Amino acid sequence: MDFSHLVVIAVSSIFINNFVLGRFLGICPFVGVSKKLDSAVGMGMAVIFVMTLASIVTYTIQKFILDPYDIQYLQTIAFILVIASLVQFIEMFMKKNMPSLYSALGIFLPLITTNCAVLGVAILNIDSTWADGTKYNFIESAWNGFTGGVGFTVALVLMAGIRERLELADIPESMKGLPIAFVTSALIAMAFLGFSGMSIM
Repeated sequence: MDFSHLVVIAVSSIFINNFVLGRFLGICPFVGVSKKLDSAVGMGMAVIFVMTLASIVTYTIQKFILDPYDIQYLQTIAFILVIASLVQFIEMFMKKNMPSLYSALGIFLPLITTNCAVLGVAILNIDSTWADGTKYNFIESAWNGFTGGVGFTVALVLMAGIRERLELADIPESMKGLPIAFVTSALIAMAFLGFSGMSIM
């Protein structure tokens, strides 16, 4: 395994092809949970955990069940079932051990189940190929899931920090709430667009 591949995956997932700011996946929790920094960090940690575990489990299911039995058409259903199970596990864990964070995340925690960023990383792990035509191996898929979650968390924390500052700013009444959140997220996405010209290989 080439260590440089892991560096490329990390830089790409966090900065260049950020799931929220580059691929525009997972916008619902991004806008909904980014009002407070504490809940943004908690949601980010939950997404990192789910993305990493989902990448590991879905890669294994694809390679040892779907591909050998030629039932790749069940990929989406199988992956959604895996993600839903992982989210249910995290929800039960948080409810028991971190009740304040559980109540702060509210409806957005179960929404990880339908977070297209988590399903997106699982499918991209199977479909992504290097320049020589080889596909991601098990470690590269797990690493892509982890760094994809880190990129999601970076975007979420940046947005939460800015929105907390905007609470104290003198904003026109018509721009308060979602309008200023959408403008802010668009500006952050434009800033991240600057990474797309990076050459990392």
